[in-house]
Amino acid sequence: MDNNEDRNKNRTGQDEAKDWDIGEILIRILVTAIVVGIAAFLTPGFSINSLWSLILASVVIALLDYVIQKFTGVNASPFGRGITGFIVAAIILYVTKFIVPGFNISVWGAIIGALVIGIIDVIIPGKAM
Repeated sequence: MDNNEDRNKNRTGQDEAKDWDIGEILIRILVTAIVVGIAAFLTPGFSINSLWSLILASVVIALLDYVIQKFTGVNASPFGRGITGFIVAAIILYVTKFIVPGFNISVWGAIIGALVIGIIDVIIPGKAM
């Protein structure tokens, strides 16, 4: 094991989450916009009023995901950590409602939306949430 690999291991021997670069963040925002747009179309109780709301929501969702993953290590992908990832994804969707104007979602819409996003995430390559 070389020094670079040593730096990527924490005290328990597990890999630490690596920092994202700007290209990964932009790709993540783009994929998130596509996936959230599809989920809003398919999910009852979930609507986005404009393209700008979709773009802003994608940025907010990507940032919330980054912050949660950075501080807790929980992957917020609906299938990333089983039920924990699913619940975190639903919470991120619901919290986004309070930050982004034109992004409307109910509690059930967030739950169903997290499920739809998880299914779409399996189909579309890249990381949605």
